[in-house]
Amino acid sequence: MRYTIFALLISFNLYSQTTVEKDSSGWNLLVDGKPFKVKGATFGYDKDVENYDVYFKDLKFLGVNTIRTWATGDNTPQLLDAAQANGIKVMVGIWMRHGRPGMEDDDSFNYLNDKLGMEAMYNTAIETVEKYKDHPAVLIWGIGNEVYLNMATDEEKLAYSKFLERICGDIKSIDSNHPITSVEAWTFGLYWWEEHVPSLDIYGLNSYGAGAGFLQAELEKRNIDKPYVITEFGVTGEWDIKNEKHGIKVEPTDKEKYDAISNGYNSWIANKSKCLGVYMFHYSSGNNFMAPWLFTHVNNFKRPQYWAIRKAFTGNDPKNNVPQIINFELPDKTFSSENWIPVILKVSDIENDELEVSFSYNQRTGSRKRRDQVLSLNHRGNFNDGFEIQIPKEHGAIKVYVHVKDDNSNLAVASTSVMLHNKEASLKKYKVPKVDLPFYVYRENKELPYLPSGYMGNYKDMVVDLNSKDEAHSGETSIRISYNTEGGWYGLALVDPANDWGDILGGYDISDAKTFSFWAKSNFDVHATIGFGLIDTDKPFPDTAKKSLKIKLTDEWKKFIIKTKKLDLSCIRSGLVLFSNGNGYPYKIYIDDVVFE
Repeated sequence: MRYTIFALLISFNLYSQTTVEKDSSGWNLLVDGKPFKVKGATFGYDKDVENYDVYFKDLKFLGVNTIRTWATGDNTPQLLDAAQANGIKVMVGIWMRHGRPGMEDDDSFNYLNDKLGMEAMYNTAIETVEKYKDHPAVLIWGIGNEVYLNMATDEEKLAYSKFLERICGDIKSIDSNHPITSVEAWTFGLYWWEEHVPSLDIYGLNSYGAGAGFLQAELEKRNIDKPYVITEFGVTGEWDIKNEKHGIKVEPTDKEKYDAISNGYNSWIANKSKCLGVYMFHYSSGNNFMAPWLFTHVNNFKRPQYWAIRKAFTGNDPKNNVPQIINFELPDKTFSSENWIPVILKVSDIENDELEVSFSYNQRTGSRKRRDQVLSLNHRGNFNDGFEIQIPKEHGAIKVYVHVKDDNSNLAVASTSVMLHNKEASLKKYKVPKVDLPFYVYRENKELPYLPSGYMGNYKDMVVDLNSKDEAHSGETSIRISYNTEGGWYGLALVDPANDWGDILGGYDISDAKTFSFWAKSNFDVHATIGFGLIDTDKPFPDTAKKSLKIKLTDEWKKFIIKTKKLDLSCIRSGLVLFSNGNGYPYKIYIDDVVFE
């Protein structure tokens, strides 16, 4: 017997129809009536619009037929067009905020009381579907990601579940051509979905390592007769690792990462009758803690995970093999800063390519961004004479990486850990990332270290645009703050973490900066107070310094400078702060090139 979830809708091939059907062999996904096994990858290059075509051609080379996004943005139309041009479908993500800080971010949204915030998410979801439902690249809608995991109480989970059902039910009323899934870690959402979200067609389950092979059994144990798609998959993640050295989780080897994907796909995923397929995590490049563990690229070099996806989906071996790090060890002692210590390193390469070695380190304590930061280490030596690395000015355990590149853009990575002692670092109160200078708070709306979530006063009449092209001191964009009423006062802070007022550790160590400067103007004469630092010491994690200028803005760009040499900049979590008042008429303030240097 075949059971079709969606009724057939006659179309003129302007868009594509996805259906979910059950027959005697299990559950199947169909696109325009043809079987579609999800051979997917999560997509991390959404901001690199100019190279979409390059990425999608590369994904086709890997055997990928669909990508997953977590949310939509300004580039979504171009992304969908490029995907369609290359025959790739898209699981279009619709973001739902988390109820407490977790793996992905430091957000703390209240699903019990924040009705305005929920309406904003609801409106975004409906607008997204209405905007993209007729695009032929759309495969399915993906609502939220690991929201139940990042929520503290059952009361909150129930409120979120009812909200999710409202969204899914209303999506069905406007789009009968695409199934709806919601995404959760492991099986944490199953009870809530089964009890309260009947409008879901597919369950999206994030699972890493061998656990993926038990998902179908988990559904059957609960008597759930619904298909699932594995929405994130790769080698076992740090959160499930038991083995430690110096308190740092031992990362799987490159071979284990390759095998988890290349063998795991057939052993744990492709042979399950309820499983519609998988999205491998993560087709992207980076130079952070997660990149060597789970990404396909590090600093644009191909990792074993890249070739493993190709092996899983096409059966083809690597065109050129990643070098193999056979052994990487450091002495098991505690070392003082700036000492040089020997490295045991043994490497091989099947093709005998030219190899280049470098070293870096990471810290597993402190703020989220500090834990994510990977910094270079000084090193010396060669394969014949051996290598040495110089110990950085840190205290406690650090994770040390060795990178081995070949001349075919492949990169091998191995890691270990070592204990360090540094008195000055041990006295540091707030463990946040140290930044290089100049450190831009705002320049061209690219990779902003702080986000504009600190709204104060009469913020309902304030509109903030980080991508304004009306006026710019340099480049193409500036910050535009529009105040659209005659009276009252308002304030804005660009902060890290976003949506936090000093309860979560964040910010940056900008200790060596001598000045803080910015350029500003207004379309009318306006008085404002602008500077940095906002959170007081009554909070657990304050700004270590606050400084601002009371200034008059005119319709001419002007540079303003604050001297910072004598200030404690060891933890600046509010990188730009502005206060102003109504001036008897609406007006606009523009700010650009905000920098510590």
